[in-house]
Amino acid sequence: MLKGQVAIVTGASVGLGRAMAFALADAGACVTLASPQTALLEEAAAQINARCGEQRAIAVTTDITKRGDCERARDATLEAFGDLSILVNNARREQRGPGLPVEGNNFAFWESDPDIWVQSLNVNVAGTFLMSRSIAPHLIARGWGRIINISTSLDTMQRRHNSPYGVTKAALDAASLIWAADLENTGVTVNILLPGGMVDTDGTRPSTPTRKTLHVDVMNEAMLWLASPQSDGHSGERYNASRWRADLPSAALEAPVLRKPEPR
Repeated sequence: MLKGQVAIVTGASVGLGRAMAFALADAGACVTLASPQTALLEEAAAQINARCGEQRAIAVTTDITKRGDCERARDATLEAFGDLSILVNNARREQRGPGLPVEGNNFAFWESDPDIWVQSLNVNVAGTFLMSRSIAPHLIARGWGRIINISTSLDTMQRRHNSPYGVTKAALDAASLIWAADLENTGVTVNILLPGGMVDTDGTRPSTPTRKTLHVDVMNEAMLWLASPQSDGHSGERYNASRWRADLPSAALEAPVLRKPEPR
């Protein structure tokens, strides 16, 4: 499905990012795993190479809030694989921090930790911009490419006491629509993908009678479609992975947080 394609997945050391990196490799792509967590990255890349063949995955320690790190991830990918066509922006700053309770930074905005608030913006918004900006010229020059931004549900964006994370994902939805418009007619698409529920990323959140959690692989099928030529012509769209149907991709479509502007 993706043989000959090359992807970067941010936040690829654990959870959804790791699962999507494995899915891309299984579909034939070469993959750069990017994250600040070097040991976990290297372990995941080694597992992909053992499973899919040598030189199918590399690990690049990356802090996406640093422009130089984003450019280094791009350059390492081009050096290792000779091309780059797909970017999955999955990295995020979780709301938890030292000394915070299990529910994280879920406080009224005036009671929130200002440092965590700003760090969330830096990672989830600015970092995603820096990573996308670093590879967009290459994608434009090659005439085809994919940027897939991982977002969250509308309920999460506006939930009480959820301003750091919700604000960043609403901003990412807006950025995705703007970038899609900027890249119109270049062959490069930008789309939004969200899991559509709470994900059991590490096996510690099993479903209960009152709360169903989603499997960590929930994103994979929709992500692979968005990363492939099958999604040519689809850009500036928002997909709910929990509603994905391979025979009917439109079943997963949701309205973006912002309405797409009418063509001028």
